[in-house]
Amino acid sequence: MESRHSLHHVVLLVLCGLSSLCQCSATEVEANQTAVLFVNASEASARKIPDTLFGIFFEEINHAGAGGLWAELVSNRGFEAGGPNVPSNIDPWSIIGDESSVIVSTDRSSCFDRNKIAVRVQVLCGHTGANICPDGGVGIYNPGYWGMNIEQGKSYKLVLYVRSQESIDVSVALTGSNGLQKLAAANIVAADVSSWTKKEIMLEATGTDPNARLELRSSKKGVIWFDQVSLMPTDTYKGHGFRKDLFGMLKDLKPAFLRFPGGCFVEGDWLRNAFRWKETIGKWEERPGHFGDVWNYWTDDGLGHFEFLQLAEDLDTLPVWVFNNGVSHHDQVDTSTILPFVQEILDGLEFARGDPTSAWGSVRAQMGHPEPFDLRYVAIGNEDCGKTKYRGNYLKFYSAIKDKYPDIKIITNCDGSTRALDHPADLYDFHIYSSASSVFANARHFDSAPRSGPKAFVSEYAVTGNDAGKGSLLAALGEAGFLIGIEKNSEAIEMASYAPLFVNDNDRRWNPDAIVFTSSQMYGTPSYWMQHFFKESNGAILLSSSLQANPANSLIASAITWRNSVDNNDYLRIKVVNFGTTTVTLKISISGLGKNLLETSFGAIKNTLTSTNVMDENSFREPNKVSPVKAMLEKVSDNMDVVLAPRSLNSFDFLRKSISSNVDTASVLKSSY
Repeated sequence: MESRHSLHHVVLLVLCGLSSLCQCSATEVEANQTAVLFVNASEASARKIPDTLFGIFFEEINHAGAGGLWAELVSNRGFEAGGPNVPSNIDPWSIIGDESSVIVSTDRSSCFDRNKIAVRVQVLCGHTGANICPDGGVGIYNPGYWGMNIEQGKSYKLVLYVRSQESIDVSVALTGSNGLQKLAAANIVAADVSSWTKKEIMLEATGTDPNARLELRSSKKGVIWFDQVSLMPTDTYKGHGFRKDLFGMLKDLKPAFLRFPGGCFVEGDWLRNAFRWKETIGKWEERPGHFGDVWNYWTDDGLGHFEFLQLAEDLDTLPVWVFNNGVSHHDQVDTSTILPFVQEILDGLEFARGDPTSAWGSVRAQMGHPEPFDLRYVAIGNEDCGKTKYRGNYLKFYSAIKDKYPDIKIITNCDGSTRALDHPADLYDFHIYSSASSVFANARHFDSAPRSGPKAFVSEYAVTGNDAGKGSLLAALGEAGFLIGIEKNSEAIEMASYAPLFVNDNDRRWNPDAIVFTSSQMYGTPSYWMQHFFKESNGAILLSSSLQANPANSLIASAITWRNSVDNNDYLRIKVVNFGTTTVTLKISISGLGKNLLETSFGAIKNTLTSTNVMDENSFREPNKVSPVKAMLEKVSDNMDVVLAPRSLNSFDFLRKSISSNVDTASVLKSSY
């Protein structure tokens, strides 16, 4: 330690030069536009970062799942969104034909006990007679979630249930948004569908339209009932139902964990609309769906408890299940009557982890997953610490779970970063939504947080308000500074995740978000790309580092060593945020390398996230306007200068010589971000 301090003093004297004051204060560095970063690369001062530090948080908000990651193309496929009573609203289904040719209504005649609503289509016209049907017939159509993305050459599986007292001749088609261009078509002809009958048809698209719709038509006079109409692309990820392009954006982040399914979505504005896991498992046709009254839209719950666990497994990440603890935004269950809610969660844990011969483990096995899921973390509620029934309910859940699953780590909603918790927990939740400067300043929030006892789970962080827009560079820089603080305080922090993850551009319930999409397009906001700078930090080695002469507190930096899975080499990565408005020359001084010297012949990979305007955003027109820019630094040493653009996030990757000198620079550049 003394030798490192001596080196600091020598470099500072050189930097101060002719100055009569050798303090290198914030004001002085603003004038000189210089700073020094000392990195001690020795093992003695290093420590391992938790394997779980950076992950993702999925909430059903902004149609993130329904009409997003979950690839189902039909919106309101079971006609239940209008409620359990009839007549009911079938939106977004619409009628093809006028009142003289077709009457569409709803009744409670479905064969599914938990979702009784079916649609009744009475065709008044026919092929002959006084009332002849228009060309193509009459019926109903579904536009999906602001348009179905139908692509030429791809296959789509249509499943529906149909009933009629007469023989039927129904034409099914995928058409353009106005119904004129036919992209795929087939006919359902059946002599006897007097009982509910399941029909499956594979539709092959001969054209492309991102705003297509599904049509069900008939020109045969009579009454036809339809229910549970589903249209799924056949090319979802591993056939598991996840939209490939959006799944790929998540996979690219290399998340260590997946927190699901909320958020406020878990609580509900009222308990009657809270997420109940048992209602979201089993055959999709039998799931009742529910109205998410916090974000105000209906979900068919095709993306349910099983699918979230499957998503975590497909992402090769750990699931973190957030469940309702008998508390919503407006009503609460008294602790004296909470035990049925506790049992429901114990059943959910058995569903995830139980032997395939157990009561709920067997249900999971029947759904195609006999092996248990690797569920190690649960959160009791979301943002409920201040609710009057929370602590009493929490303790009931905690005791029951620990008694049966002592290895599961339990997360409380109460913040333990500034005061000791008054109840047992393995982790405590911490949320921060604020301005860019405030989030940046909170990089030091955990400097004095306890290093023993429960660890922090920063499960929701983001810059919001005027600084954020729909996803600005300024927001990303504030968040990057905060994450460097998280990294440096990872002795006290086990997990961190951004929120929200997704937004369908047609239904912005919250701004900003990490990933923006429509039926056919997507892009990452600057906050999404910012997270790429941290995706190698999970399980990496944090090196001791310190900044001298931080300009107006606008610089923050960290240093890690990490193993690149592409070339199997070790790298030293330095990350620096310049939150200020001036260019800074940063002198990097690396000591303690020992035999693990830098491979100077390789140079270094520099990645920079910046733009000409701090409020710049990405868009469908310019999806990469604010995204990492790679460059090679040819001359590197353990004492070198680098230039930091104003308002920028920067990383520098140096190859460690002790592993290998045989590096394919092109492949490393390709793999970097």
